[in-house]
Amino acid sequence: MALKRSSSMKTKLVNAIQLQEVEMEEEINTSSNNNTPAEAEEPKCYTVEEAVESIGFGRFHILLFVIMGSANIVEAMEIMLLAVVSPEIRCEWRLEDWQVALVSTMVFLGFMVCGVLCGYVADKYGRWKVVFGGFIWASYFSLLTSFSPSYGWFIFLRCMVGCGVAATSQGFVLKTEFIPSKYRAYLLPLASIFWMLGSMLIIVLGMTVVPTMGWRWMIRFSIIPSIILIGLFMVIPESARFQVSAGNIQGALSTLKWIARMNGATLPEGELREPEVTERGNAITLISPAFRRTSLLLWYSWFVASFSYYGSVLSSSELLEKNLLCMTDADAEHQIKHNQEEALCYCIPFNMADYQTLLISCLGEVALIPLNIGLLNIFGRKPSFAILQLLSAFFFMLVNICTTMFGFTVLLFLLRSVVSMNFNVVYIYTAEVYPTSVRSIGMGFCTSFSRVGGMIAPFIAQVLMSKSVILALSPFAIACVICAVGVAFLPIETRGRALLQDA
Repeated sequence: MALKRSSSMKTKLVNAIQLQEVEMEEEINTSSNNNTPAEAEEPKCYTVEEAVESIGFGRFHILLFVIMGSANIVEAMEIMLLAVVSPEIRCEWRLEDWQVALVSTMVFLGFMVCGVLCGYVADKYGRWKVVFGGFIWASYFSLLTSFSPSYGWFIFLRCMVGCGVAATSQGFVLKTEFIPSKYRAYLLPLASIFWMLGSMLIIVLGMTVVPTMGWRWMIRFSIIPSIILIGLFMVIPESARFQVSAGNIQGALSTLKWIARMNGATLPEGELREPEVTERGNAITLISPAFRRTSLLLWYSWFVASFSYYGSVLSSSELLEKNLLCMTDADAEHQIKHNQEEALCYCIPFNMADYQTLLISCLGEVALIPLNIGLLNIFGRKPSFAILQLLSAFFFMLVNICTTMFGFTVLLFLLRSVVSMNFNVVYIYTAEVYPTSVRSIGMGFCTSFSRVGGMIAPFIAQVLMSKSVILALSPFAIACVICAVGVAFLPIETRGRALLQDA
């Protein structure tokens, strides 16, 4: 009896131990199952592109648009100043046509040389530093220009101004990197409004200041917007895309949080995470197999955009200054053709009607912006550029026909519209097609090639024009037609595409 009782107790004890072991195993398994998802689940993360799209459009972008757009006012004034001051310096220093043309060429030489350098520095050390330094540089040397004692000093100092303008053009990259993709095709063409305002402002200064105080005071007054802009630019932060590519994640996060607060938006959930880009500002990337064809075609496209734009600006001022237009209703003053081969007419200042014609033509820079936006959004970047180049060629040739002064003003208005739209499209496409790691140096190379066009344009528009109007305008039309064909071979359409970080 005792043995049975002892055996029964052992059996119960063994069963209890086994049951406890099973319960412990179940608890371990349950705990393991509960912990597995938490351990396996990775933390959420987002990129700068996703943050920019999540923040959307708001007050920050309006501020960015106004301040960075005002940089276009400064650039336009420095470039348009050449057309307004040419008759004055021709008179003061008794210059020949080629010497007047050399002034514009030296400005574009400075732009060309410094364009690549500024692009490299902007990719390596930041967009903000380059743009800010450009404002100060351009203002300083522009002021010195007004004290030029001779023609030699004048062209040297204008070359230095060109260097500063090359740096400020990197502001377009800074602006593009903050704008959500669906708004780029709207906001970037609208920046032409500021370019128009700058062009008109320098013409108004020419109308009011030059006749009373002279061209030197006109240049001094023209740097006032640059000085104001230096203060305003302090509000704009460094590009978050650049900060991330440089490994400054915390700086990029602070910038994005500030923009989100200003816009009343929130950042995506999770952690900002993108790999650091060690190869930044490497020009070899531009001619690597991935970008070789794009770069070569873009360099020529930028050359033509600048060649045709400054060709239209300088041709119009030359046609008006020397009365080379074929007008059916010309008054007595405009019937006198000034040809330097026949007579050394050094002093041929603009009259009020000439200034008014230039003012009206400046309005053409913005009159067709709705068409520009429509083309970019409906047809895309490549078809828009091809269409505008063909229209440019058409209007260049139309300037050769005999018409009234009103007819010439309309033609000049339309020509300025389409050539300025060419610049809008090629700026947008270039900023979208290159990755952040080489976007600034890519833009720098493109703007440098564009200045080659700007360097050649004066010698055709201001020197060849005296010999033959049709001979001077034909090269612009031919270059535009060739460019329209070349655009068809660009391999990438960037409409609606996110900005890449690395190649």
